[in-house]
Amino acid sequence: MSAMSSNNWDRRSILRATMGLAAAGGLAACGGNTGRSEGGASGKALTQYFHAYGEAGTQEAIKRYAKDFDGANVATQWITGSNFESKLFSALLTGNAPDVFEFHPQLQLIKSGQVAPLDDIINPVKDDFNPADIKSHTVDGKIYGVRMIDDPQFFFYRKSMLEKAGVDVPQTLEELAEAADKLTTDKVKGLFLGNNMVSTNYALVWAAGADQLNASNEIAYHTDEVAAALRLYRKMFTSGHLLLDAPADYWDPSALVQGLTAIQWCGMWAMPVMQKALGDDLGIFPFPAAASGAKPAVYNGGWSMFVNAKGKNVDLAKEYVKWLWIDQKKYQEDWALSYGFHVPPRVSIAESADKLKSGLPAEGVKLFTDYGRFDNINWTQAMITALEEVIADAVRKGVDPQKALDTADKKVNRELKKLFG
Repeated sequence: MSAMSSNNWDRRSILRATMGLAAAGGLAACGGNTGRSEGGASGKALTQYFHAYGEAGTQEAIKRYAKDFDGANVATQWITGSNFESKLFSALLTGNAPDVFEFHPQLQLIKSGQVAPLDDIINPVKDDFNPADIKSHTVDGKIYGVRMIDDPQFFFYRKSMLEKAGVDVPQTLEELAEAADKLTTDKVKGLFLGNNMVSTNYALVWAAGADQLNASNEIAYHTDEVAAALRLYRKMFTSGHLLLDAPADYWDPSALVQGLTAIQWCGMWAMPVMQKALGDDLGIFPFPAAASGAKPAVYNGGWSMFVNAKGKNVDLAKEYVKWLWIDQKKYQEDWALSYGFHVPPRVSIAESADKLKSGLPAEGVKLFTDYGRFDNINWTQAMITALEEVIADAVRKGVDPQKALDTADKKVNRELKKLFG
């Protein structure tokens, strides 16, 4: 379900962002249908916001779960398009704000009192969640948001294409650039990083041995190694070896499946569709090391459910979130494994997830375990945008990376000052 996350809404910007999907099987229809369920407690109503996942059956599943909740009629707003963040943030300022909504953990939502702490519903099962998911949703000892799915993102590749070109799986960013060159033909591009190339932002920073912020919440992404990685991205961008105009963005598996590219950045959510189309001709690898001594990186996008603390039905909304995302393990398992592959954040569900225990899915889980990195709750939407603009400037427009990073620094520091003084 796509992600990430992200981190942005070209996957779902983002994202993420990823982590939106319009892919793996056709976008479910939206239109004016609010998805209000029949039945439920008469007179009590809740509204939930979801971005339009690309995997077929997702919209129907969410509405089916909601219909089973006896405490209220739950209406689902299924937000299509590439600007879920802006639609959500705009709605939260109005009288028609959703009672619950999916998003990623971001500090400004907590500082502004927009989201309610959920310790009381999570604490009894806290030990059954991936500790990294709990940590990424915790501020001052309080937990905000219930994780629904974890979405590891990495590179998928066509084994036969690499073999034919005599290319080994890249171990460094330099080798990835060389592979893109060798794999490009008059019909196929060597590499697809997404149409605006921002989906790999975090992975690039981490693989260069840096981070978005340090432990003191100061800028940590502005390093010589990150600047060097951006120069290499620029070289790839101007080389003609990248797929830059795919019919669908990186979260959709069609670029690889249709043979438009030999290597594609995507998420584990798309693995079943890719496997069905490509069989054993499919491999995966993490974002390769981009600096001496640095580790490869896997970005863990994913989505969490939040309760609008400024809504009219906060207690009822919490009751619904607890019912669906804490108590109903069958629905949590269905959501994670039936419409694409996602790593269940609940340890007990992940341990019993047979679909992820062998073959390529198991390799994906191992990459997630070995190299997975999670969202930083202190990295906000404005900071996400600032880093995306670095790609636009340094990679697409040819601005010197250090200058592009300087520009981002001003915006990020302004945001950090607002949050931390």
